[in-house]
Amino acid sequence: MKFFKNILKRFFQRVFKKRGNVKLGLYGPPNGGKTTLANRICQDWLGEDMGNVSNIAHETREIQIKEQITIKNNGNELSFNLVDTPGIATRIDYEEFIKSGMKEKAAKNRAKEATKGVIDSIKWLDDMDAVVVVLDATKDPYSQVNITIIGNLQARKIPVLLVANKMDLKKAKIKKVEAAFPQYDVIGISAKYGDHIDNFYKALFKLV
Repeated sequence: MKFFKNILKRFFQRVFKKRGNVKLGLYGPPNGGKTTLANRICQDWLGEDMGNVSNIAHETREIQIKEQITIKNNGNELSFNLVDTPGIATRIDYEEFIKSGMKEKAAKNRAKEATKGVIDSIKWLDDMDAVVVVLDATKDPYSQVNITIIGNLQARKIPVLLVANKMDLKKAKIKKVEAAFPQYDVIGISAKYGDHIDNFYKALFKLV
């Protein structure tokens, strides 16, 4: 039996090596800080940004991938392909973009692209090996969007790490995020300033 287990172990190790880097997805609602975190990771380990950020929701409307990221911690290395996904929303109204100062035509185009981005994000879930859900810690975690995201991940049995982002702000409440989703580990960070980012990297080793 032990001999058989060793054969299986070596087989899966070979398969994993051929398969290449794992896909690590960044998911969450709009403006939670996914791309800011993606940029932080890429700057720390590649010396470059991944995408643009904006105060207007749905700045990221297409799947963005950065391959061959290798992070290190205590002599260990972890390689993965980072997948930054458009923010998931249950409703996208072009009038909200108009309120942000966009003209009607641009607002309608953005709404159309954002809707497609949400659909693509959900489709890509089936390709993820692990997911980091990035939430704005200043907002109520018990939202329909957050519950929908977590429900989809649970149904697919995908390993999940929750990030309570924007901990540099006074209104940030990590305990609310922990209480909302007690089944998952929660790491509080500020992706913008890099606060507690080392704890996040350590958690990635445990996740993947």
